[in-house]
Amino acid sequence: EESLQMWDLNKRLEAYLARVKFLEEENEVLRAEIQSAKSSPAGDSWRVKYEEELRALRDALDHAFREKCTAELARDNLYEEVQQVKSRCQKEQAAREEAKKQLSLSRKELEEERRAQIWLKERAVQLEKEVEALLEVHEEEKAGLDQEIANFSHSLESFRCAPATFQPVEVEDYSKRLSEIWKGAVETYKTEVSQLEGSLCQAKESLWKAVEDNQQSQLQLQHLEKDLAGLKARKEMLEESLAQQWQEQRGEAEKFQLAMEALEQEQQSLRVQIARVLEDRQQLMHLKMSLSLEVATYRTLLEAESTRLQMPAG
Repeated sequence: EESLQMWDLNKRLEAYLARVKFLEEENEVLRAEIQSAKSSPAGDSWRVKYEEELRALRDALDHAFREKCTAELARDNLYEEVQQVKSRCQKEQAAREEAKKQLSLSRKELEEERRAQIWLKERAVQLEKEVEALLEVHEEEKAGLDQEIANFSHSLESFRCAPATFQPVEVEDYSKRLSEIWKGAVETYKTEVSQLEGSLCQAKESLWKAVEDNQQSQLQLQHLEKDLAGLKARKEMLEESLAQQWQEQRGEAEKFQLAMEALEQEQQSLRVQIARVLEDRQQLMHLKMSLSLEVATYRTLLEAESTRLQMPAG
């Protein structure tokens, strides 16, 4: 039984030794392959190519980030410019409203001036009619006075016997007073007419001034409308360019995101491959250690058995 056990143990030991030798040879082959892969120019070129590609992708990512920053700055500048255009549009809208208010006030003043002019014209016509009526009355009174003076002179000629009682000097004084009163009334009406004519001229001047102000307001309003239309067109163009830049930036960001995802996937796959290689190497090392332990155990058993056989029977 002991010889059979020893024979079985020798067979197992031979199998383990052959397996250890095979694994050591395979390990040496793998070590040589790894060493050759490390020292070979192809591996170095692949590694250098991978590093160059990774560096190029990093440079492209940095360039994309810089372009993104510049695009954001351009977007902020465009936003500020749009805000300035909006504020300018608001200011011009306020100026337009103010011009409309001034235009409405000018129209009201123009209407008031027209009404005042019409009233002054009616008043002038009325005063002219009153002056004509007064002139007619004065002419009639003057004719009556002349007639009375003539009758009085005839009566004086008929009654010459009493010259002290009826003096023609009193009648002349009376006529002079009446003529002076008439002249004063005429001068008064003339001054009133001249004042009315002056006020009429002032009303005409203010009317022309209001018309000119109205024309200037209309021209200013037209200029403001043209500027507003130009600013609206520029605002639309800026919004279109901003939207186009946003779309381009979004497309570039999506492209770089896809490239980054592909690089991350490749990096993940490389990590998995490296982990597999390390795991296989670790398994080989564990297997080698276990085989070394078994070999040492069998050696100790064989040495113990050989010492036991060499010892004397007693």
